[in-house]
Amino acid sequence: MLHITDTINIHDWELTEQFVRASGPGGQNVNKVSSAVELRFEAESSPSLSAPVKTRLRRLAGRRWTNEGALVIQCDETRSQARNRDIARERLAALIKQALTPPKRRIATRPTLGSKKRRLKAKKLRGDVKAMRGKVDPES
Repeated sequence: MLHITDTINIHDWELTEQFVRASGPGGQNVNKVSSAVELRFEAESSPSLSAPVKTRLRRLAGRRWTNEGALVIQCDETRSQARNRDIARERLAALIKQALTPPKRRIATRPTLGSKKRRLKAKKLRGDVKAMRGKVDPES
């Protein structure tokens, strides 16, 4: 069982781990040992998460979210299979914690009078610079 918060726990039946061969450091060991982990969390069918959390998690996951509604996290950072497994579980927990907090609503504000005047002054100066460009009249 993966403990996320006091109220949310991910059960073992919701997680699937598959071990594959990793690239990167390890020398000849890389060709022999499947040390990389692919952690699959069936988020869409999970009873632990509410619907708004699932939608936020889907947006945060990006391309790690599958068409079946599963979240796939891959880790091949270390040469140790057990450490990669722990890192993948930590990443999943962090992602779910991030999805738990609802985004803050944006409060609409109006621009201040000073900022409006500064913007218009900058536009006027830029317009004057551009007005100076052009053909020179040889008669004057």
